Amino acid sequence: MLNSLVREEGAGEAPYPSLRYILSGGAPISPALVRRIMETFGTEYVQTYGLTETSPYLTVSLLDERQRLLPEQERFRLASRTGRPFEGVELKVVGENGREIEPDDREVGEILARGPTITPGYWNRPEETAAAFTNGWLRTGDLAVIDTAGFLNIVDRKKDVIITGGENVYSTEVENALHEHRSVREVAVIGVPDDHWGERVKAVVALTQGATPDEAALIEFCRERLAGFKIPRTVEFVHDLPKTATGKIRKRSLR
Repeated sequence: MLNSLVREEGAGEAPYPSLRYILSGGAPISPALVRRIMETFGTEYVQTYGLTETSPYLTVSLLDERQRLLPEQERFRLASRTGRPFEGVELKVVGENGREIEPDDREVGEILARGPTITPGYWNRPEETAAAFTNGWLRTGDLAVIDTAGFLNIVDRKKDVIITGGENVYSTEVENALHEHRSVREVAVIGVPDDHWGERVKAVVALTQGATPDEAALIEFCRERLAGFKIPRTVEFVHDLPKTATGKIRKRSLR
């Protein structure tokens, strides 16, 4: 919805005197789109994150009073992240060994949550409940990094991580890079089978109106921004990406 709103003709010319915040959630959003939202509507942006099982919020990217005094670029960086824990929610990010990851914005782990707003389990599904919880913590299936300010940033769903030649590629990082290209309206990055590397990175792109498909140009654009193993090996162009009823891109259908 936000992607469509900022591209609406004349959207940036109208005044919005009563608009205080624009919030989004449901799927990761690229920093390039966040910046365009703020410039178009002249308002603050807040990222939210949660699951159906968490009713709904786990994090918001609202800045506190001290953070509002930071330089503009740093405020933008924080506002574009997944956010810090919502009041009443406990969150931690743990690695495969169950240890909490370092707040260095590099180490990746799974987000675990607990609190009074989080479901105690799935109705009459004891096996699914047992698989979803560890010592009372809900395993979200979302992978994230965390910084020293306590702001999380989701890098991928566990099921969407691409493993190519033994290296992990987080699809959102590649998608964010492609979103910076002026011809890209929507993009999804997936792993496809590869006989040699196990998987290879593929981008599926919906272009802005009037743009011309150019696979080589988009791959080169990524080469300037990403490590070699993260660069899409192929780009497929489509009119629209498949979506769920709530507007999320349906990567399962793309695969």
